[in-house]
Amino acid sequence: MRSFKALSWDGRPCPSSSGVGVLARHSRERKDKVDPMEALLYLGCTVPVRNLNYESSARLTARSLGITLHDHEKFGCCGFPLKSLKAEDTLVVAARNLALAENEGMEICALCNACAGTLTETAHVLDHHPDVKERVNTRLASVGLRYEGPVRVRHFMRLLWEEVGVEAIRESITRPLTDVVLAPHYGCHYLKPSELTAGFDSPDVPKTLAELISVTGAEAVDYPSLKDCCGGGVLGMSEEVANAMARKKLEDVSRTRAHALVLVCPFCNVMYEGQQKKIAKEAGLDLKVPVVYYPQVLGLALGISSKDLGFKLNRVKPKELLDIVEG
Repeated sequence: MRSFKALSWDGRPCPSSSGVGVLARHSRERKDKVDPMEALLYLGCTVPVRNLNYESSARLTARSLGITLHDHEKFGCCGFPLKSLKAEDTLVVAARNLALAENEGMEICALCNACAGTLTETAHVLDHHPDVKERVNTRLASVGLRYEGPVRVRHFMRLLWEEVGVEAIRESITRPLTDVVLAPHYGCHYLKPSELTAGFDSPDVPKTLAELISVTGAEAVDYPSLKDCCGGGVLGMSEEVANAMARKKLEDVSRTRAHALVLVCPFCNVMYEGQQKKIAKEAGLDLKVPVVYYPQVLGLALGISSKDLGFKLNRVKPKELLDIVEG
């Protein structure tokens, strides 16, 4: 395996991709409990620019649980923003990443719901429609690539669920998050289209994130808008509509006992954390809902410090949560 260096959307090195010292301090292979697992880490466009706490915490928790994540310097956009404009252009952009992974003989692990969904759907279309694959490969030839397939794509959470497993995670917990209450948010693309995520979780009655929260020792609370969209998909067309959608969930969560809203998607973070202050101001509300990523929560339970997990980068500080865990 070649050594890759992760790049952001504009080609610059990602600051957190070189944190070898931090990773080494928290490396626990646990080969007695988990079979070694390797995957290419797909960061997408948003994570390297706006969500380095998500990236760093995912890397640390993966390493702690025996998952080796490799970087690929040539990965680019998944193509999702193009989907509503020209479907085949999306397939070409996504297939480029699939072809790169295929050349390395590894599956892709994505942190973003939309990226995971787009890459998975593209692989499915190309694997089942030879005529479409040939058209896409004709265009990929201009950059010296070809996709034959299949290439598997899984969200980081699915990798934890299927490759590590709840019981192995439970056995790895060194600092149970007792007395911590968290509200899960799945997001639209986490389980959809459902025919491509069969056997993982139900889009109608999802449970994986809640169970992965519970295994840390924290309580996962239910609330009315649990399955609602964050609104990010319409932000570019109507900020008013997008903010109204995000506001509903933020208000629901603020009425629970939750110390934070737990996310697994960077663009959901754009809405619930990035837009929260503006939403509160426009609606005349006192909204201060801490928003965290699941790997940050898991990392705390694995004994990793909040500093290494990037909590300083969280805009709405989960002070009460950290006080409970770290004192």
